[in-house]
Parts: sequence; structure tokens; C-alpha cells
Amino acid sequence: MKKEEFSKQVLDIEDSLYRVAKSILHNDEDCADAIQNGILKAFEKLGTLRNEKYFKTWLTRIVINECYQVIRNAKKHVALDEYPEWDAESVCMVEEEAQVMSELVQLDEKYRIPIVLHEIEGYSAKEIGKILDLSETNVRNRIFRGKAVLRKRLEGVM
Repeated sequence: MKKEEFSKQVLDIEDSLYRVAKSILHNDEDCADAIQNGILKAFEKLGTLRNEKYFKTWLTRIVINECYQVIRNAKKHVALDEYPEWDAESVCMVEEEAQVMSELVQLDEKYRIPIVLHEIEGYSAKEIGKILDLSETNVRNRIFRGKAVLRKRLEGVM
């Protein structure tokens, strides 16, 4: 893959990378750092990409790893309430979608990330399994359980 093609493909999936990073980090600056570092590492290791059709999956996995590195480096956990951009009133969505999104970001990470990758980004369970290093069955279980938790939380609200 040439530098121009790499750049084009990165630009094509930029929004997807941001949403995945945001689902892990919740902070725009940290997301930008993780994505930037991920893209840099991907470019440096471009020769390790075996099949170009898996570029998006490969780069997404690298960015996820970079997000976890940011968390490890921070060595602290920040409450989601401190980030007003995730507040339901500030998101330009209809009220129901805002409530679902508000509940989604409060889900345990092991459920939230597979749901975001599947429902928002459109990855298959098989692709998510490769990205998160989980079996396809485990991915489906996490999506199912995460949706069940969301459904239960939303029953009292909606």
C-alpha cells in the first residue's frame, strides 16, 4: 500500500476511529492523541498488514490498543459526568436517542465497545472478535447482554 492510498483510507474511516476511541476514552483530547498515535504506528508497521481488505479492522485494533495505553498512562479513572459533551441535553439528537446514548456510555466497557462497533460502526461479530481478540460467540453474548442491560435501564426512563 502506498502513502497516498494509506492517507485516503485513513480519511475514509476517520469518523469511525473517533467514535470507537470516544467510546473508550470519553475525552476529545485523549481520543485525538490515541488516534494520532495509532495512525502513526499503523504507518510505521504498514508492512505487517497481510491483507489490505482488512485495513479498517487492523487500524481500529491499533487505535483501541492506543486508547488503552492512554488509560494506563493516566492511571486514574475520571467520572463520565465531568464531560458535558456526553450530557444528553448537549447532544443534537431527539430525546429518546439522547437517553439511549446516555445509558450506552454508562454501560460497562466490555459491553459498550462491542455494541458501539456492531450497532454504530456496522462491524460483524466476526470482525469485532478479531478486533477485541474474542471469540465470535463471546462477542455475540456481550452484545446480547449489553442490550439487555440497556433495555432494563431504559424501561424505567422511557
